Amino acid sequence: MERLRARLLGQVRKHLFGLGAAAVTLGLVFFGHLALLDIELLEYWALERFFDLRGIRQPTAPIVIISIDEASFQELALQWPFPRELHGALIDRVSADQPLAIGIDLIFDTPSRFGPADDEALGAAVAHAGNVVLALAPDTDEDQPLYTTERGTVGVKREMSNLPLPVIRRGAAAVGAVNVRLDRDSHVRRALMQVPGAGEWWPGFDTQIHRLVSAAGFPTKPAPGVAEVLINFRGGPNTFPWMPYYRVVKGEVPAGWFRGKIVLIGPTSEKQKDVFATPFARGDMPGVEIHANALETLIRGDRIREVPKLASTVLAVVAALVGSVLVVRLRAFRALVVVALLWVVGALLAFAGFALAHVWMRGMAVTFGLVLGYGATVVENFVREQREKQRLSRFFSPDVLRVVVRDRDGRSLSPRRRLVTVLFSDIRGFTSISERLQPEQVDEMLREYLTVMTEVVFRYGGSVDKYIGDGIMALYNAPYEDPEHALNAIRTGLEFQERAQAFSARWEAKLGVSIRCGVGINSGEAIVGSLGSRQRNEYTAVGDTVNLAARLESITKDHGVSIIISEYTYEYVKGRFPTNELDTVTVKGKSQPVKIYGVMPSSMRKYPRAVLEVDATLTAAGDGRVCRVRTVDISEGGLGLTSVPPEWPVGSKVEVRLEGGELARRIVAEGTIVSRRGEKAGVRFTSLDTDSAPAVADYVARGRERDEVDDQAEADAGRR
Repeated sequence: MERLRARLLGQVRKHLFGLGAAAVTLGLVFFGHLALLDIELLEYWALERFFDLRGIRQPTAPIVIISIDEASFQELALQWPFPRELHGALIDRVSADQPLAIGIDLIFDTPSRFGPADDEALGAAVAHAGNVVLALAPDTDEDQPLYTTERGTVGVKREMSNLPLPVIRRGAAAVGAVNVRLDRDSHVRRALMQVPGAGEWWPGFDTQIHRLVSAAGFPTKPAPGVAEVLINFRGGPNTFPWMPYYRVVKGEVPAGWFRGKIVLIGPTSEKQKDVFATPFARGDMPGVEIHANALETLIRGDRIREVPKLASTVLAVVAALVGSVLVVRLRAFRALVVVALLWVVGALLAFAGFALAHVWMRGMAVTFGLVLGYGATVVENFVREQREKQRLSRFFSPDVLRVVVRDRDGRSLSPRRRLVTVLFSDIRGFTSISERLQPEQVDEMLREYLTVMTEVVFRYGGSVDKYIGDGIMALYNAPYEDPEHALNAIRTGLEFQERAQAFSARWEAKLGVSIRCGVGINSGEAIVGSLGSRQRNEYTAVGDTVNLAARLESITKDHGVSIIISEYTYEYVKGRFPTNELDTVTVKGKSQPVKIYGVMPSSMRKYPRAVLEVDATLTAAGDGRVCRVRTVDISEGGLGLTSVPPEWPVGSKVEVRLEGGELARRIVAEGTIVSRRGEKAGVRFTSLDTDSAPAVADYVARGRERDEVDDQAEADAGRR
């Protein structure tokens, strides 16, 4: 149970920022209108983009609009409101063509300024047509003050139905509410099926016309049993045919033009302030054409159906978690590719649902959740990795460090038993040296020495376990597998000796201090990983393997060698380096003695070397075989080669000839191959001809001067 609890807590910690992103997304969905980022406004914006991508669709219902426009004002030379008798004449003209229905988007709730006869003329025309739907606009006034007290003003709310006058509505086929509801972005997208007012619910204007058209026998879809409908807009203004008001009343419209049509009458001039913003219009669609789009939607039965907001909210939360999980599982770049792919697929599916099935899936919250979950986790990963890099950089090389810090599960650092090669090294006689120097000089010397030696450990794939005063403990084959862990540990020890010689030369010149180091190496199983207390935890190794390596380093001076390896390490490297069996030692707690070997001085490249990249010829002593190789570096004691065929093993006697580069003359030498690593080989000179020796010494001296300048620059950088 405890293990399960720990695993659950671990998963929560890994996805903590994803959970936070999900919570933020949830908060913005429900409370975004109170903040700067209103997700609902983004959803409306995305819905309009869907309309734009889908494009304009031609209406199929026979709807026409008689527009009360600027041209009508000019042609009739009348001010608004027009005489109602004129409206009656227009209705008579339209009804003579026997339209399916006539809808008048005008309010006639007050007596005409032209007298009662004007109202009666309109009422008679409405009654004669028999299929006219009139408009009302239920509304509620703000509190009407009645009286004032010490506690404030007391008032009432007044509800108004704005019903047409009885003389006008008594012959109407129906009365419907023309109210529109603005969304939070002040756009009209919905048709109201019912509107409350004056103590009752009034059917919507479009609902009443739809009912009338259905009763007239025109094929329509049943009206949906909902309070409001998301209009499936066909396009912007003028998508439906417009006929100017003045042309109808002046008789300029051919007889029969309105036959079998649904006729809507209403203002279209912006000056009458009955224009609104819609998905296809940015504030200039007349209310009467909004009703035309709503009526087309009801007749076709293709209203935009909204996926419940709860469903899109749940998807948004899931998307935030998915974005976080992808970063944890795949890392930032690959997760970005998958996130982008998921978004594209989701967007295409959402648009396909909208364009083909008239379904609107809110997607901006999902997009926000996906991006926030991804982004928050990427940022958290980056911050965590930087902290881990800072903490672990003293243990691992940059290449290993990059892999370690990306291991969120910590598997690579968790304690486990594994095969390792352990290296211990320290400065011989450091205590006496430190007594002769000032503390500041000790600090400077140690900082420079440990910086240089740490770079060597990292170069050969090792991990610095710890610094022990002037000593270094390094691990190989941890935290990741290295098939040449023992070889690389010895190569590290060999380069330690070289670097120590150059280091010693500088400090001997500066303070008269000679530096030498001893190295002990052992291979075997140990417990390796992050070990320690709850207060402090470090990457290290413990066990007999470590103890023996420390013991070997401490006895190097007793045997007069710089590098001692155990018999266990020897089994991994025998034949690869010249070695010499020294003795047997017994480790505390063990009854069986362990054989120890010294790495022979001839294999240590004890001579200073310099980089040299030229072609060379190897000739085998005895059979005269010849091969072309390439040099890597050279010293007075030997040289490093590459491109050496495998049939030239360690111990081969060879003659070497090389020239070119910055060499003063051709070099001819005899030697022995003393080490092999893949196609690389090390040759120890056994003899140099008379002219070659000075040329090699001169070249190496010039090369070492450059190297010392570089080393000093690196040390200065380390001190900074």
